[in-house]
Amino acid sequence: MQAPNVFSSVVVLSERLAESVYAVTVACPQIAAVARAGLFLNIKCGAERLLRRPISICGVDGDKLRVVFEKKGAGTEWLSGRAAGERLDVLGPLGNGFDIPEGKIIVVGGGIGAPPLLFAAEAAKGTVTAILGFRDSSKVILKDEFEKVCGKTYITTDDGSSGIHGTAALPLTELLEKDDYAAVLACGPRAMMSAVAGICMRGNVSCQVSLEERMGCGVGACVVCACATVINGVEKMSRVCKDGPVFPAHEVIW
Repeated sequence: MQAPNVFSSVVVLSERLAESVYAVTVACPQIAAVARAGLFLNIKCGAERLLRRPISICGVDGDKLRVVFEKKGAGTEWLSGRAAGERLDVLGPLGNGFDIPEGKIIVVGGGIGAPPLLFAAEAAKGTVTAILGFRDSSKVILKDEFEKVCGKTYITTDDGSSGIHGTAALPLTELLEKDDYAAVLACGPRAMMSAVAGICMRGNVSCQVSLEERMGCGVGACVVCACATVINGVEKMSRVCKDGPVFPAHEVIW
């Protein structure tokens, strides 16, 4: 993969997907040509903000890249207001992505962790089953798009207002008990990924997780995003932006 660089990218489409969740598509052939599932972009959100906002790549279509994000602060609020024709200052591609094996896989996304898994599902060679967990029906995103590329898509909600009442742990446990899978790929809240990692460990199934941490530089220099890991039996602090964001689940100290 080529080294990350900064590109001035034209906004092609900006849309609201759900309450506080937005999708922005930009034209950037240089990044699109080398993008892989699990990598992310670092986007400058207004001239007055020094720190960029890291956002996972949701998908690639020709020379265009799509990112999906939650409006949580001033930076993402600014980004949600961009219109077609405007330009974004984009640094990327960044990080290490999913290693997608051949064969059947399961992708497990929690909330805003679902978007990079759509990219993974689209890139997979074999059959993909998706499990997407949300707080309630108003938070459900990308359901139709997952259904187009996955053999089966399960929706879970904490309050039971859509799909299965409960968390992603229930359908994941049932699927792993009934069939063999080459891998489980997960992204979402830390508690969810810890639960997924535990289920996969007990089922002896390979699991990769994409961690979400606050980042400063996005290139491994500031060490703001350090997380505790065990690699080759040695505990170390890994940088989520540079060493990850995707890690084998067994390497993460939950």
